[in-house]
Amino acid sequence: MNLWRRLARTLLDGPVAGAPPPADTDTAASLASRLDAGGQPMLGRSLAILHLDAGSCGGCEIELRAVRRAVYDLERFGVSFVATPRHADVLLVTGPVTRNLIEAVEQAHAAMPEPKFVVAVGDCAVDGGVFKGSYAIIGGVGTTLPVDLLISGCPSTPERILTGLRALLAANARSRRSVSSR
Repeated sequence: MNLWRRLARTLLDGPVAGAPPPADTDTAASLASRLDAGGQPMLGRSLAILHLDAGSCGGCEIELRAVRRAVYDLERFGVSFVATPRHADVLLVTGPVTRNLIEAVEQAHAAMPEPKFVVAVGDCAVDGGVFKGSYAIIGGVGTTLPVDLLISGCPSTPERILTGLRALLAANARSRRSVSSR
């Protein structure tokens, strides 16, 4: 009987997912200026993301899984995860870059087609986080690759990750409009 009540409540109340949080306009503006200055060809209205764990504790990965699930539903914004760098537009790095994985990070970035973006998610990917100073840690992903977007937090919340990725899409759309209006 409990199952039927829960089902009826779900059908009457509607979906759990609410409206997405607004994209950060400052972040979108700075990304748009970098995209426009680089003169890179534009992506369109979707992003294909390759997630690379460069040595994290697993906290950011749990939040990324939450972003992909029903409540946040990342794919409704045109963002999907891919399994190979050849299909990726964005290299999303979590965790500090370790000495063991520095070559893998560089190879994944080199295998991606242009235009390509690098997103650092979590304090560890930004600057090394709590692991900074360890003999096994090179540092944040910025020590190895040029980073386009930093999403801080330990771990970053799904809302923060979603807002950052939406800002990347918004910046890309603005650059695309400014390039096509010339």
